[in-house]
Amino acid sequence: MDFIDRLRELAARSAKQLEHIQTEEATKNALIMPFIAALGYNVFDPTEVTPELCADVGTKKGEKVDYAILKDGKPIILFECKHHAADLSKEHASQLYRYFSVTEARFGVLTNGIWYRFFTDLEAPNKLDSKPFFEFNLLTLAERDVEELKKFTKSAFDLTTILTTASELKYTREIKRIMGEQLQEPTDDFVRFFVAQVYAGKITQSVREQFTPMVRQALRHFINDQINDRLKTALASEATVAAGEPQLTTSPEAKPTAPETNGAGHGEVITTEEELEAFFIVRAILRETIDVKRVVMRDAKQYCAILLDDNNRRPICRLHLNRAQKYVGFLDAQKQEERLPIASIDDLYQYAERIKAAVGLYDAKTAA
Repeated sequence: MDFIDRLRELAARSAKQLEHIQTEEATKNALIMPFIAALGYNVFDPTEVTPELCADVGTKKGEKVDYAILKDGKPIILFECKHHAADLSKEHASQLYRYFSVTEARFGVLTNGIWYRFFTDLEAPNKLDSKPFFEFNLLTLAERDVEELKKFTKSAFDLTTILTTASELKYTREIKRIMGEQLQEPTDDFVRFFVAQVYAGKITQSVREQFTPMVRQALRHFINDQINDRLKTALASEATVAAGEPQLTTSPEAKPTAPETNGAGHGEVITTEEELEAFFIVRAILRETIDVKRVVMRDAKQYCAILLDDNNRRPICRLHLNRAQKYVGFLDAQKQEERLPIASIDDLYQYAERIKAAVGLYDAKTAA
C-alpha cells in the first residue's frame, strides 16, 4: 500500500472513530500511534518508537514526552499529544519545548490526532520555535501535505533535506497568513504602498482612510478574477474532453439556468453571475483536495446548493445570496442547517476549512 493510501485509510477510519474516543490515551492509541505507523515506524519496537521518553530537565525530574521516534538509538522526532477535541492554538507544548533542548531531536510535533504541527529550531539553535514550520489536518489532507510528510517517513528521512525546506515552508506559511490578514483588514503601511503608486498628492490619514476599502476591494477582485479565469479555462477543457457533459446539473426540483434576461418568467429558477462566482470559489477551495469535477451546483428558488458527486445527500454548503443579507449554510448530521452571515462571496474563503471538512467526512464514510 502506497504512503498516500495509508494516510487516506487512516483518515477514513479516524473520522468514524472520533465520537467514540473519550480520553487523551484513547486518542494516542486510535489516532496518533497509527499515524506514526503510517510513516513506516514500528510502534511496537522500542528501538524505533519509545513511548513516554524520560529525560530530566534541570530541577524537573521524571517528566515524559509522549512519543519519541528514534534513529540509531537517538531521538529524531518528539511527539506531544492532546485529546482530539483540544484546540492546539490554545495548548502549550511545554514538555515538547523542554525536551527539545535536552535531546538530540531536531523536530517536535504537537498533535491532537487530527491536526499535526511540526516545529524545529530555525530561529535559535537548540530552542524550539514558537511557530510551526508545517501543519496539516488529517481529514482534509492535500497533495502538497503528503509530499512534505513523505520526508518524515522512515525510508526517506534525511535531516539535511528537511531542514533545507523547513525554513521556506515556515516563512511561506507566515507570508500567506499575513496576506490573508491584509485582505481582511489592510494596515496603514500596506495601503500606503498601493496609494503611492496611483495617487500624486500627499498621503494623509484621511487619504489612507479613503483608499483602505478600495485597496481591499481591488485585491479581492484581482484574486477572484485570477481564480475565475483559471476555473473557466479548466471547465472549458473538461467540456471539450467530455463533450456534452453538463457542468451545472439539473434535477426535477432544482434547475440551473442562465442569468435572467428581459422577458424571463417570474417562476423560473435564475442562476445569477454571483452564484456562479461563488460556485467557482468553492471549487477553488477544494481543488487541492479532490477532483473538482465532483463538485456540482444545483440551483433552487430558496438557495443554491453545492453538492459532492451530484448527490443531494452530500451537501457541501448552501448559498443564500439573493437577499440583502447573504448567508452560507452548512448542514449537520441531522440535516439541520446553520446559516452564517457573509458580507460578500469573498467571505467564503473564511470557511474554507469547513468546506473541506464536509467533503472529507463524506469521503471517509465512503471509504469505510
